[in-house]
Amino acid sequence: MVFSSLEFLLRFLPAVLALYFIVPHKRKNLFLLAASLVFYAWGEPVYVGLMIASCIVNYFLGLAIDRHRGTAGAKAALVSAIVVNLALLATFKYADFLIENVNRLLGSAIASPGLPLPIGISFYTFQALSYTIDVYRRRAPVQRNLLTLATYIALFPQLVAGPIVRYPAIAGELEDRTHSIDLFAEGAYRFVLGLGKKVLIANNIGTIWSTATTTANPSVLLSWLGIVAFALQIYFDFSGYSDMAIGLGRMLGFHLPENFDFPYLSQSVSEFWRRWHMSLSQWFRDYVYIPLGGNRVVRARWIGNILIVWSLTGLWHGASWNFAAWGLYFGLLLLIERLFLGRLLGRLPRMVRHTYTMGIVLVSWVIFGLDSIAAISSYLGQLFGLRGVDLYNAEALYVLRSNAILLPIALLGAVPLARTFHARYVERAVFRAVAVPAFSVAVLTVSIAYLVDSTFNPFLYFRF
Repeated sequence: MVFSSLEFLLRFLPAVLALYFIVPHKRKNLFLLAASLVFYAWGEPVYVGLMIASCIVNYFLGLAIDRHRGTAGAKAALVSAIVVNLALLATFKYADFLIENVNRLLGSAIASPGLPLPIGISFYTFQALSYTIDVYRRRAPVQRNLLTLATYIALFPQLVAGPIVRYPAIAGELEDRTHSIDLFAEGAYRFVLGLGKKVLIANNIGTIWSTATTTANPSVLLSWLGIVAFALQIYFDFSGYSDMAIGLGRMLGFHLPENFDFPYLSQSVSEFWRRWHMSLSQWFRDYVYIPLGGNRVVRARWIGNILIVWSLTGLWHGASWNFAAWGLYFGLLLLIERLFLGRLLGRLPRMVRHTYTMGIVLVSWVIFGLDSIAAISSYLGQLFGLRGVDLYNAEALYVLRSNAILLPIALLGAVPLARTFHARYVERAVFRAVAVPAFSVAVLTVSIAYLVDSTFNPFLYFRF
């Protein structure tokens, strides 16, 4: 079940919110855990046991780290936590990929297990890992209540697609959190904004990308429309989901971390990754890059650290070579920027820096969105007119005309115009009292109407 589904909006969420505020304070975590397991089981009941096992194993390993603090036993418990969590992820997400490539390399015929990918396993595994590592580093108190830790790992607002929440960030709120009408209203508004971004913008603009990648008559114009549309689709899809998660958290008394900061305004690749999927970038920085030595090592090892981290970042997104190539692509560009290009960029006009960055990012989405070298090569050739395609054709002009309103709306939505408007007007009492509720009801109504009438409701990050 995803947030942008009628089952969630009309059945699950109303029931959970109604019961949550009736349940006594001391039982709220128990109720949230039960609701989260139901949410997870709705789509994949077979893997609820896997989720519960992850909670139990990390709970006892956290206790072992604390009990044997300062001894080899604590390190052994930490290593066990890392091995167990990564083995879980490797088995279900990467086993088929590894076996397929071993068979291709050795000419063997090892049977692939064909295990379905558990929903959100990359997110909740990283959360569980961060808990045990932070307990070992003394950056988080050990949680002695299994129910509380399980609520943290399984919490449904961020379960499927993040943001990746560090345990210290919400440890206090797991024990005692504040609920208020203002906080609930703030969360509801944020949730509806995210729903509108996902359903009304991402779903509709995604059809341009589908057309550009399946057309029998490609052109330069249609190819550029397609990749710009995909860039906007993945942004509104994922940031919309993060907005919904953050909004749900607010409604339930949690302050989940921000995950996006208008990344398409970036002036460099480094800045882009400080603004895009921030919880993932920070996770790899703190739990992989810095432990490897970060930039406090000789240059050759530092280069190796960058490439390792970005290879892993790419593969985290999916068990496919295009994701590995996507990660390495960014790793190499970040190295180039840090070695010399960053200083040169700093001397150039903002427009030039922004054009450079968006060009790099758009090419990256071709690698991310297509799963074969042939398809990637062909699409890149079409973008730059190297495949003998026309500059434009009737189909490209039709797509452009059909989306003449949607494309500008999406482009404006990817910049802080709405945030500026919010800060200037929405904070006024009259807007909070009248305009915000009216706008929220309108967006919610139109989104539900769209979902009732449409069968096209993909969620790009659902597979991660």
